[in-house]
Amino acid sequence: MLTARFPGFRGRLREAAAAALGLVYPPTCTGCGAATAEPHALCAACWSGLRLIERPFCERLGTPFALDIGVGTLLSPRAIAEPPVYGRARAVALYDGTARDLVHRLKYGDRLDLAAAMARMMASAGRDLIAETDLIVPVPLHPMRLWRRRFNQSALLARAVGRITEKPCAPQALARVRATRPQVGLTRNQRALNLQGAFRVPDTARPRIAGRRILLVDDVTTSGATGNAAARALLRGGAAGVDLLTFATVSTEPL
Repeated sequence: MLTARFPGFRGRLREAAAAALGLVYPPTCTGCGAATAEPHALCAACWSGLRLIERPFCERLGTPFALDIGVGTLLSPRAIAEPPVYGRARAVALYDGTARDLVHRLKYGDRLDLAAAMARMMASAGRDLIAETDLIVPVPLHPMRLWRRRFNQSALLARAVGRITEKPCAPQALARVRATRPQVGLTRNQRALNLQGAFRVPDTARPRIAGRRILLVDDVTTSGATGNAAARALLRGGAAGVDLLTFATVSTEPL
């Protein structure tokens, strides 16, 4: 066979096929659809609208500081006053501009193709968490909401992050056992109350998470109520620790 006699033949054939496909379907921006040099990339305009989170940021909540306030472990006032149930959180960008558009297109616009590009950025932003992760678990939807939406955007992101990082993903390790009202418009306390008892680790999944460090994956962190409720259920189910990785986060710290 050609692939046996010429070891590099299959790779060159794959590259040629990709190049030919690029001539027929030129790569476009995942954000706005404008032409780009590479597939699944963002154009310059969309990149400029993406407020990436870089250090210095709160090592607990992953939210950025306006100024570099020194060396060592940095914690925001909110992390000190209201420490989350999960250990650490990381996100790619602040939830506005391009980041908000991407999340909305994935979640409400059936743009499932965006998950791969968003997951690549998440894998980079969360590399310190992923290095200590044993298992990736997405935030689940209630079965009725999943039936209406037809897919769980958090599960799509979690599976893609798992493929990129070669970490196992367990979408069934956490279940949403109580339907909750939408969080939009609720205060922080109302959000927390709304999610009480909403998640549970199924008995069949307990051996899978027992003693393991879990990376909880969601699309957006707002008040942190969803991450707290899900992390609490995982810890009660036997997890050794839970960290949170999202594509975007709402910062409540002054910037």
